[in-house]
Amino acid sequence: MDPQTIIFLAFIFILSIFLGIELISKVPSQLHTPLMSGSNAISGITIVGALIACGMTTNKLLITILGTLAVTFAMVNVVGGYLVTNRMLKMFKTKDNKGVKK
Repeated sequence: MDPQTIIFLAFIFILSIFLGIELISKVPSQLHTPLMSGSNAISGITIVGALIACGMTTNKLLITILGTLAVTFAMVNVVGGYLVTNRMLKMFKTKDNKGVKK
């Protein structure tokens, strides 16, 4: 990769770190659980970014391996986040009151 591309990718990485810290610090703890599934959907951006990074150059083994790892980890994050959110939401559902007449 040429130095311009490396600088550009480093800039995007550092910018995403600051943006993530800023966003997370603004969310109150009471809203963390309801917003968790939405923030996990944002991990889809990681998947798209990894796929774009894989397609930037051809026949580079290291880029292919790192892109595959990024897609794998992002998918684990998305699926795991939705499973955890679903489990937490089930805890707040009321159970059917058996034997109670309506």
